[in-house]
Amino acid sequence: MTEESTAEDTGEDGDSSIEDEILEELESVHDPEIPVNIVDLGLIYEVDIDDEGNVDIEMTLTSMGCPTADAIVREVELTAGQVDDVRDVDVELVWQPPWSPEKVSEEGQATLSAMGINV
Repeated sequence: MTEESTAEDTGEDGDSSIEDEILEELESVHDPEIPVNIVDLGLIYEVDIDDEGNVDIEMTLTSMGCPTADAIVREVELTAGQVDDVRDVDVELVWQPPWSPEKVSEEGQATLSAMGINV
């Protein structure tokens, strides 16, 4: 049986706790061209965790032509894999729905705004 949740879900069970830890760790991952972490940018679409600790992450990037796409995906895999009880991580890069500035969190918007970038 697979426990499925999205980055926006909150819950009290063990998988949600692992998901929260994964998302917290992923806040250390940045697109090198944007001074906001990938969670606050809204790039993480879904986090699925099965009973064995295998994690599937569905994410996007701000642009299909991102020259650092492979490095960002690899950093997501390595970072999520450091969370306790995570056995394996698979990251799928998706383009639907497309990323838009509306996906940026309030925190991310504040950081960008402080730098003179309005979203």
